[in-house]
Amino acid sequence: MQEVINAISGFVWGPPMLILIIGTGIFLTIRLGFMQFKTLPYAIKLSFSPEKQENKAKGDISHYQALTTAMAATIGTGNIVGVATAVVLGGPGAVFWMWISALFGMATKYSEAILAVKYRVTNSKGEMSGGPMYYLERGLKQKWLGVLFAIFGSIAAFGIGNMVQSNAVAGALETEFNVSTWVTGIVLTLLVGLVILGGIKSIGRVTAFFVPIMAVLYILGGLIIMVMNFDIVPQAIGLIFTDAFTGSAIGGGILGTVIRYGVARGVFSNEAGLGSAPIAAAAARTDYPGRQALVSMTQVFFDTIIVCTITGTTIVMANMYGNGELSGGDLTAASFSYFLGDFGALVVTIGIILFAFSTMVGWSYYGEKCFSYLFNDKAIPIYRVAFVLAVFYGAIEQLNIVWGIADIMNALMAAPNLIGLLGLSGVVVYETKRFLKVAKEEKEQEKAKAKGA
Repeated sequence: MQEVINAISGFVWGPPMLILIIGTGIFLTIRLGFMQFKTLPYAIKLSFSPEKQENKAKGDISHYQALTTAMAATIGTGNIVGVATAVVLGGPGAVFWMWISALFGMATKYSEAILAVKYRVTNSKGEMSGGPMYYLERGLKQKWLGVLFAIFGSIAAFGIGNMVQSNAVAGALETEFNVSTWVTGIVLTLLVGLVILGGIKSIGRVTAFFVPIMAVLYILGGLIIMVMNFDIVPQAIGLIFTDAFTGSAIGGGILGTVIRYGVARGVFSNEAGLGSAPIAAAAARTDYPGRQALVSMTQVFFDTIIVCTITGTTIVMANMYGNGELSGGDLTAASFSYFLGDFGALVVTIGIILFAFSTMVGWSYYGEKCFSYLFNDKAIPIYRVAFVLAVFYGAIEQLNIVWGIADIMNALMAAPNLIGLLGLSGVVVYETKRFLKVAKEEKEQEKAKAKGA
């Protein structure tokens, strides 16, 4: 069974899917005039600046809370385990191709969010519901694609967004602190339940507080390593660039595993193109779809360009990725320990725990929105209870098969979503021009007020 699942996973995540994902990002980048590069500083400022327009806009949570909810789901074990796997199987150059996937992925993430806000609806509880299933139905007029996405998304949430995460936490605590997996399972079940049973507003409040702390702690650990060993940082960065075009991977080269693992793990990390994050973006209070879309776009930058770079560069600096003995989270922990001793392993262990917990919280919302689209809002409590119980199961059981199924579901989610992005690219361009005009007027008004003051 494991071999069959691995074969299917390898097929659905093969070159055609990776080309479609990156190709969609390149296509949208060109159609939008490379806007992610031009507007990134403004988008970052927008992410952390409360907007007056929010007070009169529709939505359930602030644009910052929508961003942190999406980042909670995105910044997970993939930032620690996935990057290490990419370096082992693809060589140091895989990190470069993760960057490439992120640069074009920002345009994809932006487009997903703009469509999610534009085509969102108000449910029976007065809350916002949106995401690929809604813009596939209401925008592209292909409800069957929306149904397919919702089916795959509601199932994927139990895998990559739940059981594999609780399993990673249980494994880390058992290895480092000898804590029983049963104890971890019970505690995680209670904590996740307390957060998600309160809905998106509860999730938004928790992630707004939680995500910055967990990200900063991990990033600081990596930055301490780079500052203390600044003399070898340029060499590591140089190796990442040169290996991206020469290739030192097992069976690799520029057309082989270097690109494949770099792009694939980049997509797994930032989820650009999968269609998950726009579900959170649709809940944001915003007056224009383009405003929230710019905020959502920064998620890819923070996730891959910053967090994954910290992990990848540290692994390359430690130079233990080629001995064939270490991989995944063990390699990342060993690399941090190489420079920081036991404290380094502790940083990675805490990172895995916090990242995995945040992923479960974020993905619970994605899953329940997909589930309610298929049935109705009354079905949400049933989904939440099932999700919480799955947290416990994931902590105490071996999940090799679940990993494979989760990979397959993610690929199947991406397919209808990418079709929607390509088919509705004209709408994305229109809404972008509409908001950028407003943003320009707002900037001129601020300058006028500053001069008057």
